[in-house]
Amino acid sequence: MACFVVPLVQAVATSIWRKAATKAIADPASGALLRNLPALEKMLWGGSVMLIVDHIINGELTWMFPFFTALEQEGGGAVMLREMLTVGVPMSLVLTAVWAIWVVVRESRKKATTV
Repeated sequence: MACFVVPLVQAVATSIWRKAATKAIADPASGALLRNLPALEKMLWGGSVMLIVDHIINGELTWMFPFFTALEQEGGGAVMLREMLTVGVPMSLVLTAVWAIWVVVRESRKKATTV
């Protein structure tokens, strides 16, 4: 019900970081991870939006306060926090690891074709 919050926060942080490092990203001498930061940003935003839509369709999010249906019950905040920690954090870590592996493979292919 709240697993999308963690990747959403990571998406916001990545967007802020990318905007602050715009000049460094454009520099060809910058690191491969920094140059490919926009790809991570798109993956995080896209995944977060898809999860939000999924949660709306399944009735876990509503358009009225408190928005999360779990918060309507006693102890719902603890349930949400547990889900963020057990589902949201691993989901964000796996997505970031997949992105990092993709960057390494992409950069190695670029080096192989330029040599």
